[in-house]
Amino acid sequence: MRIIEIKPSQRKKGRFLVKLEDARLLRVTEDELLRFSLREDDELSEEKIELLERSAKASGTKAAAANIIGSRALSKKELTRRLVRKGAEEADAEAAADWLEEIGAVNDAGYAASVVRHYGGKGYGPARIREELRRRGVDRELWDEALKELPDQQEILDELIQKKCRGDLSDRKELKRVSDSLLRRGFGWGEVKDALRRYTELWEDAEG
Repeated sequence: MRIIEIKPSQRKKGRFLVKLEDARLLRVTEDELLRFSLREDDELSEEKIELLERSAKASGTKAAAANIIGSRALSKKELTRRLVRKGAEEADAEAAADWLEEIGAVNDAGYAASVVRHYGGKGYGPARIREELRRRGVDRELWDEALKELPDQQEILDELIQKKCRGDLSDRKELKRVSDSLLRRGFGWGEVKDALRRYTELWEDAEG
C-alpha cells in the first residue's frame, strides 16, 4: 500500500497524518515516522501497517496518560482504569502507567500520603481513609506508611465532639448520635469511647 502524503496534524502537536492510497489515514508520532522510516511514495505491507497502527495507538495512550496525570494526581490503577474507559487497550494503558511511574510522574507512595493528609485534615479516621485508599487503587503495602501522615487523632476527635455535641452526653440518644457519627467517619470504638469520656469529664468539671 503506497503512502500518498505525510503532513503534520493541525489538531495535535507532535502528530502526523499518513494518508494511504486506499484513503486510510494513519495518525502517528514523529517517533513512528523515524522508527518505521516513513516517506511519501513508500510501499507499506499490511503487516507493517498493522505494526504501525499498533505502535501509534500505544503512543496515543501514553500522550493521553500524560495529559490526565498533568491535570491531577492519580494512582497507577486509577490512571489505568481511566485510560481503558477512554478506549485504550488494557496492555497499552498499563504500559503508559508504568512509563509515567518510571519517569516519576506517577508515585503511588506519595499519592497515598497526600490522600491521608487530605482526609485526615477533614476529620476522617483510619478506617474511612483505608477504604478511600482501597477505592483509589493504592496497594495495601503502602497504607501503613501513608497513615503515618495522619494528624493527632485525639485532637481531631476532641474537636469533632465539641462541634457535634448539642447537649449533655448523659442523654443516651445524644451519646448515640455523636458516637455513631464518629464511627461513620472511620474512628475505632476504643478511640471514640476514650474521646467521649474526656469530653464528659471536661463538661462535668466546667459545670461543677
